[in-house]
Formats: sequence, C-alpha cells, structure tokens
Amino acid sequence: MEFTAARFALILLITFHLFTHPVLSDDEEDHLLQGLNSFRQSANVPALSKHDKANCIADEIADDLEDQRCNSSTLGPRTESLANHPDALRKCNVNPNTTGGAVVLPVCVPHRVATLVLTNYTQSVDARYLNDSRFTGAGIGTDDDWTVVVLTTSTPGGSLAGSGACNIKKSGGFTAAAVMLMVLWI
Repeated sequence: MEFTAARFALILLITFHLFTHPVLSDDEEDHLLQGLNSFRQSANVPALSKHDKANCIADEIADDLEDQRCNSSTLGPRTESLANHPDALRKCNVNPNTTGGAVVLPVCVPHRVATLVLTNYTQSVDARYLNDSRFTGAGIGTDDDWTVVVLTTSTPGGSLAGSGACNIKKSGGFTAAAVMLMVLWI
C-alpha cells in the first residue's frame, strides 16, 4: 500500500483536531468539587471523592437538561432521584438497584458563573446533602447553564454499582484518534 502525502495530511489534520479541543469543563468541575469539599471540611465532614459512574450519570443528565433555559422554575436547587433518569443509568451501565441512596442535585445558573454555582449548592437546601457524611463520592456534569452533582454513598443502595452488562466506555480523543489512524492505515 502506498502512503500518500494526502493521506498523511489527513491523518495530521484529524489528530490535530482531536487533541486541540480545549476541555474547560473538567477544570471547572474539579474546582467545583474542591469548593464542595472545602464546604464539607468546614463542617468536619470527610471529603467527597470523584466517582466515575456518578460523573457519567451527571454528564448524561446535564446533556439532557441543556435545552432547558434558566427561568424562575429552574433557577435554584432541586433534588431529583436517579430513578427519574433511566436512560442515564443504562448508558452508564449502572444497576438501578444501587441508586436508592444516591442524590441528583441539578442547578441552573445563567452563564454558569462558578461562584454562583457553588453558592447554589452551599447556601441552599442542597447544603444538607453536602453536610451529610453518608455521601462519600461525587460526580459532576456541566452543559450550557446547567451543573449537575450526583452524590453517592459507600452502601450497596447508593454505590452506583455496574449492571454487569458489557459496556464500551467513552475514553476521549486518544482512542478516537487511534481508531481513525487504524482505519486510514488499512
């Protein structure tokens, strides 16, 4: 097989495209988790650890909410059950029987101003969940004006354990680039 300059240029273009998209959201989510943990520390409650399945669910719920505009009915905190999000549970390979103790905390803040998002969690009814030592893990998802925090417990009823089904997880640009390079190489 001949390796042409056009094929090489296409591979470079695809690789550049996949690796140069900024992922601001991860930093934003890390900062929010740090702020939530500082709030917990001030109440002498152990820090929340990052929880992969909670992150997946929070991302899925944030994606579902992105088309809802912030208005008087969506501003401020509201607590939801994971049972209201069966598609997110399925996409994230979570057994619904392990979600009863988990909590979904979505907030809508225009332009997702970081200090206002944190304030919505720490200076509202959501603070009671953040101050509850039963919650040990957290996942955070963002999309448009929405931020979603999913809190998990270490008990079987709130651990978000997997369903046992085979699931190929999204693993970012590197995998996509590798697959694309293999396809183009053939």
